[in-house]
Amino acid sequence: MIHRIEAEITAPVHDTEVTDRVADAITDLFPAAEPEPRGGELVATVHDLAHLSELLHRQAILDTARGSFLSNQQGNAFSFQLKKQAAFEGIVNFVVEPGELGAIAIRVVVEEPDVESYVDHIAPPTRDGEPVDTSE
Repeated sequence: MIHRIEAEITAPVHDTEVTDRVADAITDLFPAAEPEPRGGELVATVHDLAHLSELLHRQAILDTARGSFLSNQQGNAFSFQLKKQAAFEGIVNFVVEPGELGAIAIRVVVEEPDVESYVDHIAPPTRDGEPVDTSE
């Protein structure tokens, strides 16, 4: 199945932070990203969340990811926030409290096929902690 998405990643750069370090936090989670400074934040666009999906599998947080993705769905898009501090370590950690300082915001627009199918692709449902094949 062909997946076509565009994910916009934004992260504020606070006065106490080094811009290159924030850029590294983004590229640790999204290796294809090329963060560009824009008005006090870094912005990047990627067309593939394969590495993020690998991290979700490795960290065994597929259910958490699915919940975050699907609860923040609007039409053909979904959004989520990741903790910047964890990203510095290459770890995916979802922001629970909106407005938390140090968040990396991601908005994913799914052009093909649809949000639910794409979420199933990057964060499949699980049974007893193991991914379940939904293609049957």
